[in-house]
Amino acid sequence: MLLYILAFGVVALLFSLAAAYVTLRKPAGSKQMQEVASAIKQGATAYLNRQGKVIGIFAVVLAILFFILFYERNGLLIDIAFLTGALTSYLTAYLGMNVAVRANVRTTEMAKHGAENAFYTAIVGGAVTGFAAVGFGIIGLVLILNLVGLDKIPLLIGFGFGASLVSLFARVGGGIYTKSADVGADLVGKTELNLPEDDPRNPAVIADNVGDNVGDCAGMAADVYESYVVTIVASLLIAAAMPIVKPSLVAYPFVIVSIGVVASLVSMLFLKGAKAELTLYKGIGSAVVTAALLDLLATYLMGFSLAYFVPVLSGLVLVILLFAITDYFTGRHTARVIKVAQAAQGGGGTDVIMGLSVGLRSTVWPVVAIVVAILLSYAAVGVYGIGIAAAGMLSLTATVLTIDSFGPITDNAGGIAEMSHAEGKVREVTDLLDAVGNTTKATTKGFAIGSAALSATALFVAYASAAKLSIIDALNPSVTIGIFIGALLPFVFSSFLMEAVSKGAEALVEEVRRQFKTIKGLMSGKAKPDYAKVVDMTTVNALKNLVVPELVAILVPIAVGLIPYLGRQALAGLLVGMIPASFMLALFMANSGAAMDNAKKYVEAGHFGGKGSETHKAAVVGDTVGDPLKDTAGPALNSMIKVVSTISILLAPFFVATLLL
Repeated sequence: MLLYILAFGVVALLFSLAAAYVTLRKPAGSKQMQEVASAIKQGATAYLNRQGKVIGIFAVVLAILFFILFYERNGLLIDIAFLTGALTSYLTAYLGMNVAVRANVRTTEMAKHGAENAFYTAIVGGAVTGFAAVGFGIIGLVLILNLVGLDKIPLLIGFGFGASLVSLFARVGGGIYTKSADVGADLVGKTELNLPEDDPRNPAVIADNVGDNVGDCAGMAADVYESYVVTIVASLLIAAAMPIVKPSLVAYPFVIVSIGVVASLVSMLFLKGAKAELTLYKGIGSAVVTAALLDLLATYLMGFSLAYFVPVLSGLVLVILLFAITDYFTGRHTARVIKVAQAAQGGGGTDVIMGLSVGLRSTVWPVVAIVVAILLSYAAVGVYGIGIAAAGMLSLTATVLTIDSFGPITDNAGGIAEMSHAEGKVREVTDLLDAVGNTTKATTKGFAIGSAALSATALFVAYASAAKLSIIDALNPSVTIGIFIGALLPFVFSSFLMEAVSKGAEALVEEVRRQFKTIKGLMSGKAKPDYAKVVDMTTVNALKNLVVPELVAILVPIAVGLIPYLGRQALAGLLVGMIPASFMLALFMANSGAAMDNAKKYVEAGHFGGKGSETHKAAVVGDTVGDPLKDTAGPALNSMIKVVSTISILLAPFFVATLLL
């Protein structure tokens, strides 16, 4: 069966390469458009290459550490799994971003032929990331499982931790980069000088467009890829911990994600049309329906009772629910967003207050949806059901990442149109797609946050098994201490990211002001700004400031596990406190930021005074506050949750052995 499953991974990867080929065959537009696109591509590639070196250093150090710690417990196999997980995650992010920075200019060019052509160009470009993620994930896991064998399934957690490590770097570094550039560009360009979005006179616009790729494309790809593989690993670990390890229970998660490949391929047939938003929902809806029908058939053919289908269906329904809930609170023309825009009439303060209010309230229904899914899954087939629910949800990763990558591609397309002075018709099309992409980025973040919470719940079950814990007693002081530390962790982690964005944006503001003062003719458009200087500054800031939060996420669970009075019980408490706290904090930050962003766009569309009005300036302030919430700190918590969870499972046998000594 592993050979059949491997074939699905190969099909997904081949489709990703075919999508790349189709995208790159599209015309790349005028010389001026290509110059702008080339600057974005060079900046994004340079950043990812530098980040790759930092990740490489961390990976080598951790691989040596694991080899020493687990020398007598298959240390070499753990290292192979760990490095393979890290490599496949990095390749997913690199391949997806590499095509995205080429698809952007082609989307701009195709906008000359109408919205439908531009839309499909961006979708096919986004499919490279989506299908590469599931292809690399399935192939990597099947090969490692074949290497270690069914009797050593717990070693697969090394693969999951490798993916988690890269995800944390990509999410943290990319998030710091993109929002430092975005905030720096807006504070001077829009607030001080009243320049349009993506005005070529603004020295920070290239860095801003680079940030869309390294944050929303590469960062999101690594994030969801991580959720995808650790969910499969968690399901396998739960199956392996059962009194009798049945091969069918090990195969079932793989069958579910393989069916997800088919469902995602079917969804590509529906991702065509002139009405962009409706088409995107048709795509995700067709994927859910196809997956549900095929999963039901597979459950029957594998000899399982219908009870096993309940968790799978719960996970699939969660996809639709999280999309709909997020859209309700952050969609372009929803009542919540209009309330935030209306509040901007009172100034930046009232705009921010209303935006935070929307974010706080937006946590209710996602939590209810996750809780119900867990309850139904557990009632159906026990703890194994929680892992299967997560597998069902993540099985549509290819479709979700395709829709997500559509966002940064269309955002860049709009920037290229503005900076290359494209005709008005082109700009109208790219503006429309950019607005749709902004909404899809919010909804896919909702999916990513929800999937992180569900997969982390499955990982928690796997940790309890690995740590030999059948009961976690909240009245035990060590467990209580762990709960407090776990609940505190996302707040401390987020504080470092917000501070990094603030410092980076402050430095960029000074640099942008300096260039406008010292470069003669810049404001009149007769001289060009020094884009490269701003890109380099943003890169250095992001890479310098990601180290501390990375170490916090890695070292805190190790420290808690090793302290004698605390140990494995306190680490279990840490996971209990961290998972819900991180989930709700991430939802709050992501949705409040998205609501304030779309409120600004609502004002810019001509409401409440439109562009240049006092209301618009207040809305820009709200968007500036919301940017690091929705694109840096909020999404990065997804990766932090899974890094802490996977390293806890990886080191659990060591903590148990220490206790026995």
